[in-house]
Amino acid sequence: MNATPEKPAAAKKAVTKKATAKKAVAKKATAAAGQAPAKKTAAGTTAPAKKAPAKKSTAKKATAKTPAKAPAKKAPARKPESRVAMVRRARRINRELAELYPYAHPELDFTNPFELLVATVLSAQTTDLRVNQTTPRLFAVCPTPEDMAAMPPEKLEELIRPTGFFRAKTKSLIGLSAALRDRFGGEVPGRLEDLVTLPGVGRKTANVVLGNAFGVPGITVDTHFGRLARRFGWTTAEDAEKVEADVAEIFPKSEWTMLSHRVVFHGRRVCHSRKPACGACAIAPLCPAYGEGETDPEKARKLLKYELGGQPGQRLKPPADYPGQPAPPMAPPVAAS
Repeated sequence: MNATPEKPAAAKKAVTKKATAKKAVAKKATAAAGQAPAKKTAAGTTAPAKKAPAKKSTAKKATAKTPAKAPAKKAPARKPESRVAMVRRARRINRELAELYPYAHPELDFTNPFELLVATVLSAQTTDLRVNQTTPRLFAVCPTPEDMAAMPPEKLEELIRPTGFFRAKTKSLIGLSAALRDRFGGEVPGRLEDLVTLPGVGRKTANVVLGNAFGVPGITVDTHFGRLARRFGWTTAEDAEKVEADVAEIFPKSEWTMLSHRVVFHGRRVCHSRKPACGACAIAPLCPAYGEGETDPEKARKLLKYELGGQPGQRLKPPADYPGQPAPPMAPPVAAS
């Protein structure tokens, strides 16, 4: 007989190999499609493969449970301001402040240039109110440079102790009084170049004296003035002399002294360092820093100080046109029992 029966066996093997290959391909296709491999049941039948849960639907469900927060709205960016626009805005702020504070004045009590010079030196690191409460006794004892230069340091220290830093201030007062006696005939000079040669006298003090005792225009850059000049966008400088130079380029010289008073008044009453009363500020529409402080009008009004807040001012003897109350004198010391 011929060996023909071997052919069907070979053909069977070939068919089996093809079927196995097809199953392998099917498994790969199933895995690629994200389907779980089919499981055989107890009866030997093949159960349909379960589909893996889609990632997108999971994300949707999670989103539905915890809705995403809307992104915070950013304040609209301000357009860059030209130099001309800044100068116009600055001068308008000055006009608005002039209407708000027509009674602006130096907040130190004085009757002559020497008293103003001494009071300004004492005002460092303290309030004008505390100086005004201290100087009546001081000037009663030593009304002239000659008297103050001859004052024993210990006695002068006791007289000015309430203003703080009394030892350093005593040294400055005795030094400047002696210089006025010896170099200027007992008179306060009316030139900046001379004033700044006196012990304890810098440009700020000199400009206060020149502007208010001699009528010579000057810009007084104290902490209030510097802070507001930066908030108003008049300067970015921190150094007092640079602030003075930048502001001097914006305003005519005739405005320098009164501009200083108005800005300082506004800084003490409304535009405070830590919590400015933006919601009660008359120049808010002109201020690039609006929003740094309290913007609610009712809450902002509670932050106003001195006459705007219904409280006494800093001078014991304010000008006649001052709309607020005079400050009270210093309470007498309590006697030891």
